[in-house]
Amino acid sequence: MATIKDVAKQAGVSTTTVSHVINKTRFVAEETREAVWHAIRALHYSPSAVARSLKVNHTRTIGLLATATEAPYFAEIIQAVENRCFARGYTLILGNAHNELQKQQAYLAMMAQKRVDGLLVMCSEYPNDLIKMLEEHRHIPMVVMDWGASRGDFTDTVQDNAFNGGYMVGRYLIERGHRDIGAIPGQMERNTGGGRHAGFLKALQEANISLRDEWVVQGDFEPESGYHAMQQILSRKQRPTAVFCGGDVMAMGAICAADEMGLRVPQDISVIGYDNVRNARYFTPALTTVHQPKERLGETALDMLLDRILNKREEPQTIEVHPHLIERRSVVDGPFRDYRR
Repeated sequence: MATIKDVAKQAGVSTTTVSHVINKTRFVAEETREAVWHAIRALHYSPSAVARSLKVNHTRTIGLLATATEAPYFAEIIQAVENRCFARGYTLILGNAHNELQKQQAYLAMMAQKRVDGLLVMCSEYPNDLIKMLEEHRHIPMVVMDWGASRGDFTDTVQDNAFNGGYMVGRYLIERGHRDIGAIPGQMERNTGGGRHAGFLKALQEANISLRDEWVVQGDFEPESGYHAMQQILSRKQRPTAVFCGGDVMAMGAICAADEMGLRVPQDISVIGYDNVRNARYFTPALTTVHQPKERLGETALDMLLDRILNKREEPQTIEVHPHLIERRSVVDGPFRDYRR
């Protein structure tokens, strides 16, 4: 394998000149540049990425510390980030930590050792121990993608307005004439769970509608939890006319449970989800849901991070992305459609 010394010898220049030509760190005469590039091509020389990063003080790599890559919501965001990285000439290093503190610590240490230029964080849960670890790496430009609100001055934040999205669901069901409403929320300690459910409750409270305890069953964003939660809700003597599932994947399980119990969606019970994952359009029936702009969230986060990296910006910024409702076929009018408060 050719070395920089081989290139310098063939081009008849010093290794320092070869380095300046490759890294564009100093003016070099055109004739000399051409000689160096001719030697590089002839010898099939490939500069060491590590060596170059030490000289120019960047590696053109971005670290992404994530909760999970297989969940549709996270997978779509990660794909958007990866596409944006590729388009901007960066490599993405992914740490899939499943909210395990030990793995998060190990991935953060690894990314710091590899000298990533910046760090994206999408962990869904942010206990104090994780926040402290992130603060310890505040020397790395950082953007947190799913905090409900900023928790420090060391990072940029992308807010997804989960509360507003949940409120939107509550208002929509009420306006469609539903008053007996159930819910299958995601984990409350997550912004995607607690934030959405809090907004949903606010809408019901404003309409003087009480959410019955037996119609609320906790889920975990997995289809099995939606399935079992819906079984519990539908086993009650009195059933709701509509159920809000805090994630589309749980809604998929909930619809399956209703079908197996002999109920039709939406004729017998309406179901609404959240996220608008790619497959939501192909559920049976097509799922009414709240669209979370996942692609824009990922792209915005990376653009903010590159701004921090390239422009040396230190002042924290917060950018919001806004959900909106997608009306399909899984919700019908309830018995109070013409009710006027």
